[in-house]
This record gives sequence, C-alpha cells and structure tokens, in this order.
Amino acid sequence: MNIFAALRSALRALGANALRSVLTMLGIIIGVAAVITMIAVGQGATDRVQEQMKGLGSNIMLVIPGGVSQAGVRLGAQTRQRLTEEDATAIAQEIPEVQVAAPTSRSNGQLVFGNANWNTSIVGVNNDYLEARDWPLASGRVFDAAELAGSAKVCWIGATVARELFGEQDPVEQMIRVRNIPMTVVGVLAPKGQNSMGQDQDDTIMVPLSTLRNRIWGGDATIRLKRVGSISVKVRDGQDMKPVEVAIQDLLRQRFKVAPGGDDPFQVRNLTEMLQAQEESSRVMTLLLAAVAGISLLIGGIGIMNIMLVSVTERTREIGLRMAVGARGRDILAQFLIEAVTLSLIGGAIGVALGAAATWGVGAFAGWQVSMSPGSVLLAVGFSGFVGVFFGFYPARRASKLLPIQALRYE
Repeated sequence: MNIFAALRSALRALGANALRSVLTMLGIIIGVAAVITMIAVGQGATDRVQEQMKGLGSNIMLVIPGGVSQAGVRLGAQTRQRLTEEDATAIAQEIPEVQVAAPTSRSNGQLVFGNANWNTSIVGVNNDYLEARDWPLASGRVFDAAELAGSAKVCWIGATVARELFGEQDPVEQMIRVRNIPMTVVGVLAPKGQNSMGQDQDDTIMVPLSTLRNRIWGGDATIRLKRVGSISVKVRDGQDMKPVEVAIQDLLRQRFKVAPGGDDPFQVRNLTEMLQAQEESSRVMTLLLAAVAGISLLIGGIGIMNIMLVSVTERTREIGLRMAVGARGRDILAQFLIEAVTLSLIGGAIGVALGAAATWGVGAFAGWQVSMSPGSVLLAVGFSGFVGVFFGFYPARRASKLLPIQALRYE
C-alpha cells in the first residue's frame, strides 16, 4: 500500500469517528496554541528590553550623588549633591576606556509657543550627552563652544515637545519661552521612545548646562560650584564594563578624599548590565513558559496513544481481514501511524490559528508587547508531529503484529 492510499484510509477512519478525533486532537490544539502564545509573550518581553537598551545607549553607566544620613535616617540616593562638571572631565580624561562623560542636571517647567504650551522636563547638557546616549539630532545643529560657556538662550527639543508645540511646523530657528525666558530652538532630537520605567524620553527640552544654572535656576552657591545631578559615562566598544566601573569609583574616592572604609558620596550604576540581566531573565521565563506549555503537548500525545489503542481494539477484525487479503504488517503499521500523525498535524494547524488569535488578543487587550516568529510556529507544529509519531508508534506496531487468524476470530 502506498503512502497516498494509507493517507486516504487514515482520513476515512478519522472521519468515521469525527467527535472522538476532535476530542483526541484537543490536547494537541491547546498545547500548540499555548506554546506559540507563551513564546510570543516571552519574545515580546525580550524585544522590549532590547529596545530599551538601544534607547538607553550602549556601554553606558550613570554616576549619581550618594545619600546622606540625618539623625540616623538614611535619605537615599541623590540627596548628597557633590558631583560637579570637573568630576565628569576627570573621568573622561583620566580613564582611557571612557569614551565620553557627560554631566547633566534636570528641572522642569512650562514651554510656550504661540497659543500652545506644554510642561516638560528641562535638562542641562553639553554636546557629549548626545554621544553618551547614542541620541542624534533629527534636524538642526549642536551647541557651539560660545553657547555652552556663555549661557546662551538656545535649546534642543524632543519629538514629543515638537509635536505638541509646533504640530507640522519645522521647529528649528523658532523662538519659544521656557519659564518665560525666550529661547531659540537650534535642534530637534531624533525619536527615542520610552525608557525602562515607561517614561517618554522624547518629552524633554535640553539646554546648555550654563543656561540651566544661570538663567533658569538663577545664581547661588551650588551654581557657582558647577554642581550637576548626574554624569552619563559611555565606555568604548570592546571594553569590559566592570573594571571601568571600579576605576570610576577609585577616581571619585580620590577626588572626594573618602577615607578607607568610609561611605562613598556617589553611586555608579551599570545600566547596560542591569538591562542585560533583565533580558536574560526574560529569556529564562520564555523557556519556562514554553516548557510548561509543552506539557500540554505531551498530555495530548498520551491521549492520542490511548485513543489509537482503543481504535486498534475496535478494528481488530478489519485488520485481520486486510491481512487475509494480502496486507503486510508494515502496511498496517503505516496506516495507524499515519492516522496518529494526521491527528497531531491537524491539531497542530488548528493550534497555530488559535495561538495566533491568542497572541493578537494578548497584544491588543492586555497591552503587552508580543512577537510571534515563524520559528515558534515551526517548533510547535514540528513537536506536535513528533508527538504523533512517538505516541502513535506503539499502537501501530501492536496492530501490525496481530495474527490474521486471531484477528478474524476476535469478537
């Protein structure tokens, strides 16, 4: 008997017991759908972390002020404002592995252009900040040296601010008011998207550090010391981040004259390492979810084997009759094996459709980022086919080993 004849015979046998066949396939359908959906959810989480890493910038560390204690109470990070622009310069010049070290300070305020206004964060930066964060300008130019040193009334704006204030207009060379201070937009930042905390990075305006200190904050002792809120450090490609982190800590301890064993007045956070750990956690979770979903496929395979054994028992006289008219053992084996694989593959195909629908539903209604790849579909369908072969082989072999005389006498 050729393969096509065996397939036709298998489909007729399955069609004769349609309800039982559907119930048998149910475990495979649920298993395949679960595998596809779980992998899509896990891959979506991994993709999300990778997007955040791209948005953050590569090989980046953040130096922030440390915490202080008052009356035995620790007030947490960034309550001790001791970092300065000179610290950023020292990091960039004295640690060869550092590509740039960009000091930044933050505030917030209202922006006005014509009849439109928008409240956003105001960030004091220099040109190194764009390099540190891998954040190019979509249009316009960088600040020149005179603007950085002279508290010039110039700014860059993010894509969200540009949309809210200017709509379809070109913002470059337009005048806006920042806390009632007129400033010229000299650049528009390329879209960056959300950060790891879900905050819109494009909702910002950037001005020279000296402008933030002298024009927006006004002059005081902190400003004269050129204090900054943080320093973004970009490490050169190919360099190990951990030794650079230690070198930064040692340098700042020397500059701050920290006694051995004393508390550091700063913190160094390896943001890339944190996101990589999160990405690895997402991958592990994806594998775990897929493994749990794969159990459904195994249960479906056991159901197939159980039903196929019942089918062999019910069709014993048919098997004996076929053997009596010339069918060989391998023909019987092929027939029942094809029935089992057909059950698995049809169930797998339905499971793919159900998994695609479930993946779409999770993305649309739960708001999660999902990513359904052809690889996950092939994995699920291939595994369902393997389940059909593995669990269908024993019933098929049992049918092929029946003796014609005994089979014909079976009641």
